[in-house]
Amino acid sequence: MKKLILSDRTAIKRLSLDFLLILSGSIVMGIGYTLFLIPFHLVPGGLSGISIMINYLFPLPVGLVIIVLNVPILLISYRFLSRKYVFTTLAGMITSSLLIDFFNQILKWPRGTDDMLLAAIYGGLLLGIGLGLVFRGEASTGGSDVIGLILNKYLGVTVGIGIMLTDFIIISTSGLVFKQLEAPLYGYIVLFISSRMIDVVLEGWNFSKMVIITSSQPEKISDFILHSLDRSGSALKSRSLYLNREGEIIITVIHRKQLAELKAFIKKTDPEAFVIINDTHEVLGKGFKARLSG
Repeated sequence: MKKLILSDRTAIKRLSLDFLLILSGSIVMGIGYTLFLIPFHLVPGGLSGISIMINYLFPLPVGLVIIVLNVPILLISYRFLSRKYVFTTLAGMITSSLLIDFFNQILKWPRGTDDMLLAAIYGGLLLGIGLGLVFRGEASTGGSDVIGLILNKYLGVTVGIGIMLTDFIIISTSGLVFKQLEAPLYGYIVLFISSRMIDVVLEGWNFSKMVIITSSQPEKISDFILHSLDRSGSALKSRSLYLNREGEIIITVIHRKQLAELKAFIKKTDPEAFVIINDTHEVLGKGFKARLSG
């Protein structure tokens, strides 16, 4: 009984956190659309991009158009996507769409700048942050990601390629609708920045570094990592393909600011060492802060 109560509390806590993430992301997105994207008719791709073009041609609220366009797509996707995905997408889409119209149609906020390039940059930033938060809440806002899944189902293309093709076609079409060659160029800026910001929100800004070291001095390097950097790691038995010699490979994860210190020590200790360095977006364990789950 006690375990059941704890399980229920955990589920409620998880749902509450997801709701806050979806709401926060939708607010940020609504501000981005209202201050920067809609006033300058900047098309970020997806169904929201189509809605901005329809808003340019007809005096219809962008959020309402997003909902109308998403309904048939979600009905189609209900046949082959999980029920949870459809419902969370519906929740994210309706929340974000209503907030877009609330800020733009009811509060009637003025645009945030008179410079179109600044609008593309900051609109992309806010859109990416908002979408990232919604995704962290295990939801979606519909649009091109659902279209990508549908194309994957019926045409066999990968989901990523499907989304990219959808966004490319929609943004390119904005040049014909607005009769401006620069319109899709600004749209590509919005898409690029928003995509990068989604990655930052989902994966974190302060990347750690995974370092793989093959050296003739593994004991000295291991000691430095353990006692000077206060990091841990693993030592694996290895065999050099070129020299056909047995040895050890050291694998460790360090904070980014420690990388220069480690590289300097390796260069001084064993100039012939072979070192591979990779960005690591998430590390779980002692000495590393866990990211907000999502």
